[in-house]
Amino acid sequence: MSQPQRAGVHAQAATFFSPDPHAALPHDSVTPFSQNASLVWCDQTRQAAVIDPGGDVDHLLAEAARLGVSLEQIWLTHAHIDHAGGAAELARRLSLPIIGPHGGDQFWIDGLPQQSTMFGFPHADTFTPTRWLNDGDTVTIGHSTLQVRHCPGHTPGHVVFYSAEAKRAFVGDVLFAGSIGRTDFPQGDHATLIASIKTRLWPMGDDTVFIPGHGPESCLAKSAKYNPFVAD
Repeated sequence: MSQPQRAGVHAQAATFFSPDPHAALPHDSVTPFSQNASLVWCDQTRQAAVIDPGGDVDHLLAEAARLGVSLEQIWLTHAHIDHAGGAAELARRLSLPIIGPHGGDQFWIDGLPQQSTMFGFPHADTFTPTRWLNDGDTVTIGHSTLQVRHCPGHTPGHVVFYSAEAKRAFVGDVLFAGSIGRTDFPQGDHATLIASIKTRLWPMGDDTVFIPGHGPESCLAKSAKYNPFVAD
């Protein structure tokens, strides 16, 4: 909760980003917090994963149908309500596995019903991920594989998904264009978040484009130089 194509891997977010990384389609975020749910798919198989389905499940399903992709998995960066609130419903409706986040976010998953009440979201059920993720793991959809980086600080179990081939990273609420994630929630920690950005994200390379959980995409080079929270 923060307000602030190539190589066969396609990505489209809700700020629905085009598979062409240089062309952006109109913004169409989900949940009252304008959260960027993302669709990632294999160009060969058209199998897709949805990253952070925080809500508006019918809208996400319609977008997958429009793109002609088959939803096969749910990937979660962390378990705040605006990122994980629709996961249980989507998993139940399509019999999908929920992959991630890191086990450090178990208490956030357990608290999803309370989060939904607190923030005025539709009721969100708890769930048990099919697979917890750790730093250095990989996730695969079709013939496409993304790397997993554990990036605690915003939440203790936050992870990011990185495609070295496409030079794209789905960073949830770790980093934004011009800002960083909040750390004033339970078990958030500012110093840990800064360390995660510098040790987990910067090594991905200056030319890596990142899709944050809120707001527009940007590149790591610009953030390293101009983001006032982490600029060197």
